[in-house]
Amino acid sequence: MKQTRILLPGGAGLVGQNLIARLKACGYNNLVVLDKHEANLGILRQVHPDVTAVSADLAEPRNWAEYFEGADLVVMLQAQIGAPTREPFIRNNITATRNVLDVIKHYKIPYTVHISSSVVNSVGEDFYTETKREQEEIVLASGIECVVLRPTLMFGWFDRKHLGWLSRFMRRVPVFPIPGSGRYMRQPLYVGDFCNVIISCMENRIKGQAFNITGLERVDYIDIIRQIKRATRARCAIVCIPYSLFYMLLKIYALSDKNPPFTADQLKALTAGDEFEVIDWESIFNIRATPFGTAMDETFNDPTYSQIALEF
Repeated sequence: MKQTRILLPGGAGLVGQNLIARLKACGYNNLVVLDKHEANLGILRQVHPDVTAVSADLAEPRNWAEYFEGADLVVMLQAQIGAPTREPFIRNNITATRNVLDVIKHYKIPYTVHISSSVVNSVGEDFYTETKREQEEIVLASGIECVVLRPTLMFGWFDRKHLGWLSRFMRRVPVFPIPGSGRYMRQPLYVGDFCNVIISCMENRIKGQAFNITGLERVDYIDIIRQIKRATRARCAIVCIPYSLFYMLLKIYALSDKNPPFTADQLKALTAGDEFEVIDWESIFNIRATPFGTAMDETFNDPTYSQIALEF
């Protein structure tokens, strides 16, 4: 298994960078990452110079396909998470997925782990949710041997958005605003635990199923912010402001930033009231979940990885 040739399309993002660190710790040494984000590929090459890191736009069917020849498995990570318009979501969640699936079938790669998202079961409607649903449907209809994993909001090393961005923002401002009461239940998933789920799927060749991988602890948004403040020792004051004002500020901010770290659509998703299914994934995948407080300390205080942030 340790010589297994593993392809990670979209592997320079949050999950990919964490997964590579943990795969290497397990002894895997034949890893190939395909990604179009040059800055994040640069970080990957610096941190893991022994990993093959290829600049490739998966929405363009060009010579990147040749890297799949001889692969034993694929972990499909490519995804557009945030953007103000629909086109990037179609390009990176739909078109790129179709291209990767064509190559998997062409080279008869025997096993694939597809990283979907809990939003496929969400009550919310936005570009990300719509295209991730369609992406999963395309994968399941493709006929390849695969497992589908649907993680909830993740945090951990290399976090360029979500809790990582919030922690960096918190360090820069004297006042940290919270929309409304902040009592919006979240089920955050530590990316380290999720990577262990992926590795368990790889090693046990779990297939033909879709699993909702949800954080086991229910935590209100405002308490997540308080945990970030504790772990980072930030000195800002946490202040609740009216939801409508917060929403308006996000809209104004988006006028000056084409790729904002937090959008009005994401605010709607935060307050939509989703509660995702919790399965006993510890038993299914034979792993132990990291307690939320411990995971936050590992995220922000690890001597090797906690100070490395990816770009948007």
